[in-house]
Amino acid sequence: MKKRLLAVFLTGAVAASFFAGCTSKSGGTGKVKVGMATDSGTIDDKSFNQGTWEGIKKYQADKGTIDIKYLQPPGQVETDYINTINDLYDTGYKIIVTPGYKFETAVNTSADAHKDAAFVLIDGQTHTKDNTNFVKHDNVVCVFFSEQEAGFMAGVTAALSTKSNKLGFVGGMEIPPVQRYGFGYQAGVAYANKNMGTKAQIVDYVYQGTFDQVSAGQTLAAGMYGKGADIIFHAAGGVGVGVFNEAKQRAQSGSSVWVIGVDVDQFNDGVYDKASNKSVTLTSAMKRIDVAAYNYIDARLNNKFPGGQVITLSLKDNGVGIPAQNPNLAAGVVSSLDKVSADIVSGKIVVPKTQAELDAFVK
Repeated sequence: MKKRLLAVFLTGAVAASFFAGCTSKSGGTGKVKVGMATDSGTIDDKSFNQGTWEGIKKYQADKGTIDIKYLQPPGQVETDYINTINDLYDTGYKIIVTPGYKFETAVNTSADAHKDAAFVLIDGQTHTKDNTNFVKHDNVVCVFFSEQEAGFMAGVTAALSTKSNKLGFVGGMEIPPVQRYGFGYQAGVAYANKNMGTKAQIVDYVYQGTFDQVSAGQTLAAGMYGKGADIIFHAAGGVGVGVFNEAKQRAQSGSSVWVIGVDVDQFNDGVYDKASNKSVTLTSAMKRIDVAAYNYIDARLNNKFPGGQVITLSLKDNGVGIPAQNPNLAAGVVSSLDKVSADIVSGKIVVPKTQAELDAFVK
């Protein structure tokens, strides 16, 4: 599908008046200082950290008005995240981007401590340790994604592309974003079977229970491929690395098996023959975390920051989808996906995001 990244439509009122004129400048350059605190993993994790940082870098390259820096917390507990945010703030970084739900309570605390800073919390909602309800801060925007829509595109892709009519799904932890990917995937397969003449079945649907057990992911994938599945959609972080490892090993031995990646374009993760750039990645169900970072930095700098809001980015906003380029998809599949995408954007297809909605959708 040939899509260009479009500016995300930012809903909501202009932020409170304190945002005007309070942006920190980089000493002597006149540029705004934008910082990022990384989640677990490195800046080149091919997932949330890398995607977020690429959005920040793109804004710097496009606009030339910001200085940027990222810091990696020393650990993964709340105090590590708070201290890292404090380090950024104390050195003049007053726009701070934090990717992932692990930052929820840390940003909740930091937003109160640094009211002249603006926080972009991606895939999380500010709340206290003992209260899972949303705590509103005028200097924080919380950004979520319609993972179910990306999962739906993955499901349609798999149903249209399978040769064995057997598909698999490997989830990491059974948490809402992963569940939404899975609900959408199941719905996409069902939609293709009902409307596009396919006969695909999901023969294995498993949550491994973590996001870091690579060997467990490979074992699960081996079992699914062994049962005849030729496409596995993973929404499992590091567990998905194991899925890729198994698929690449089989591809190197001549088997025709595929993986659908998650969160970012994982084509390169599936490369098993560098000389010919052959990859087992069929496509990827993406969250446009780079677009989210880019657009909310821009909103902050143009006094349109939607502080206090919880915003969900959808296919209509170009907040989710599949990569612009999909070398392993047949032209006919791409054409069908274009139509499905248009029907989701128009509201003709409403993708289920809960089990109850999925049950009703597949009836």
